[in-house]
Amino acid sequence: MQVRSGQRYISAVCATSIVVVKGPQSDIDLRCGGTAMLAAGSEVESRPGPAAGYDHGTIIGKRYWDEETGLEVVCTSAGPGSLSLGDRALPERPPQPLPSSD
Repeated sequence: MQVRSGQRYISAVCATSIVVVKGPQSDIDLRCGGTAMLAAGSEVESRPGPAAGYDHGTIIGKRYWDEETGLEVVCTSAGPGSLSLGDRALPERPPQPLPSSD
């Protein structure tokens, strides 16, 4: 899928939702809980829960990123599913230090 900054996605398996902060230049396989994410507003009939190994959860307000592709997303609704690009987990982005205000 091709993602761009500002796009919103929801998980098909849990309550996780995200907003793309920085999108990569190429197509990616964005997943949550081991299943492809859906565009916000999509109908989801049942949420079976994340697959084993993809159940480490997401935290609201935290940023997740992939250094290789440049993808950065922020979690807007937490859930038990983990974010990944294909089989590769998206780690939490470390906080950026602010410049001192001397």
